[in-house]
Amino acid sequence: MRQARAWGQPVKFHFIAICGTGMGSVAGLLQLSGHEVRGSDEQVYPPMSSQLAELGIEIMRGFSPENLAWGPDLVVVGNVCRKDHVEAVAAIDRGIPVTSFPAVLEEHFLADRHSTVIVGTHGKTTCASLLSWMLIASGRDPSCFVGGVPLNLGRSFRLGQGPHVVVEGDEYDTAYFDKGSKFLHYRPQSVLLTGVEFDHADIFADLDAVKGAFLSFLRLVPKDGAVLVWRGCADALALAREAARERGFRLDTYGVEGDGGPSDDRGWTGRVVSQEALATTLELCVEGRPLVRVRTSMTGRYNLGNLVGCAALAHHLGLSPEEIARSVPAFRGVKRRQQVRGVAMGVTVIDDFAHHPTAVRETLSGLRGRFGQGRVFVAFDPRSASSRRAVFQEAFGSAFGDADEVIIGRPYDQSRLDPAERLDPERLVEDIRRRGTNAYYIPEPRQIVAYLGTRVRPGDAVVVMSSGAFGDLHLALLEHIGDALTPAEPEDLPALEALLGRVGLSNPRLARELDQYIVLRGVGVLAGCVGLECHGRAGLLKDLAVIPERRGEGLAWMLAEACVREAKRLGMARLYMFGIPETLRTGQNLGFDVAECTEVDEALQSSETLKAAWYCKEGVTLRLDLE
Repeated sequence: MRQARAWGQPVKFHFIAICGTGMGSVAGLLQLSGHEVRGSDEQVYPPMSSQLAELGIEIMRGFSPENLAWGPDLVVVGNVCRKDHVEAVAAIDRGIPVTSFPAVLEEHFLADRHSTVIVGTHGKTTCASLLSWMLIASGRDPSCFVGGVPLNLGRSFRLGQGPHVVVEGDEYDTAYFDKGSKFLHYRPQSVLLTGVEFDHADIFADLDAVKGAFLSFLRLVPKDGAVLVWRGCADALALAREAARERGFRLDTYGVEGDGGPSDDRGWTGRVVSQEALATTLELCVEGRPLVRVRTSMTGRYNLGNLVGCAALAHHLGLSPEEIARSVPAFRGVKRRQQVRGVAMGVTVIDDFAHHPTAVRETLSGLRGRFGQGRVFVAFDPRSASSRRAVFQEAFGSAFGDADEVIIGRPYDQSRLDPAERLDPERLVEDIRRRGTNAYYIPEPRQIVAYLGTRVRPGDAVVVMSSGAFGDLHLALLEHIGDALTPAEPEDLPALEALLGRVGLSNPRLARELDQYIVLRGVGVLAGCVGLECHGRAGLLKDLAVIPERRGEGLAWMLAEACVREAKRLGMARLYMFGIPETLRTGQNLGFDVAECTEVDEALQSSETLKAAWYCKEGVTLRLDLE
């Protein structure tokens, strides 16, 4: 691998707290580069534990000096570790150099690549994921380092051979021996700045301290670099202009028409051409002139603005308008960012990372009406260092206005906070009620599940907002309601293979195509499944199956309808299906029309599924036009 050759020989790295998003991502990049990587952690859970296991990275559970017995050359310390951490102390005692993951990323992955850094209080993960996908879909083969898991990639990191690396830049501090922000290590050449607000109350005293960190970062951009800043944030715009005057780099603005902020003839603007529940068409304009139209499943003005910023940055990096337009519809989003975790009895359950008042407000604004005219319930977990503090007590009171009902859970460990510094959840409930929204304080996740189970009805949506696990509340709620349609997970593979085998189907590529499947979770059994292949604007509905003992309940229709909805969300123009007569009847009930196999889109001819399927030889298929 390229990096291994650059160092002359493989290096042995030990990561303390390896399952953190940033730590695990750098560990994965090093392993892909040919180095030997191991690590330790007390909190070992997916998705990071699964990503590392796939790469063969050993994770030692718990912390102990013995975890260093394998003789690493370098110990990488996560910023959750204090100076007296047992393994950090052991490394120093043994004379093993200690470093941070931002320093490793800088030294070994950014030096010989064009570093594009996404920074800002909100939207970093979504923007880094979308820009990475644009470059991948356009054949640029970038590397990327993202603070979440892009659904198109299945991992939070990627090692490419192209000249570009996309980095999500975090303003949080680096390590116990380096209190500077992580993003100061990332050698920015191109930057997207999504806005600046007060956050991370545990390390920043006030907004001025936050602004100081961002200004220090912007002063790293070279004269031949470029910065794109959201024009709707006056503080971000002022910081970028100050740094541009000092450094001489190119500065552009972006936003959606009507965002507010100063007009800028050099800026990028998105104009909404049409808007539906599952898709929006934007016209991207530069200096007031239309450039290209794009279709996206992203929702809410803030996310549409993120799309405009990513498109502008992609264009700066060399992508043509046509490449931008082709790549955007196929972007599937990011885990835990407005991610639909399943639908049970018509109730949609959404997992979202929001933990800041602005993020809560913008997320709920974007979700309103997306899943029909039902009610929107919110279960909020005050877990992050800022959200469990009183610093946002008042702001949270007005952040939930687009919800019909709000449940506040018990704030995460407040024992180290002075009582005056703690968020008061019961007072927050009163504030939300005074503004006309039903709200309740229900401390435990299991109590929240039981309560919601009595309240929700078909057509409603439940948004679970947490920066942590929140007791796997979303999955517990889906199971409580029953017969949930959810994306297939790696642990479903054996049951999914068994299900397909029972109905006479098989897919030898199932393990690598698992992310194409939706499964129906019955009581203690996988009751059904359906797959969706994407071939540009054409899709293929495949492997529609229901266990024999539950046929006749309309489950096949539910699965197929979910597949059609996903195809629309991904911007497909046509959806095809083949199958036995029972399967075809389901398709016809959904509005599919009979078509000849010779009429199938050319892009679909490369499908391995079609090449292997016996039922395609009958000469008849079904097609549904989605536009």
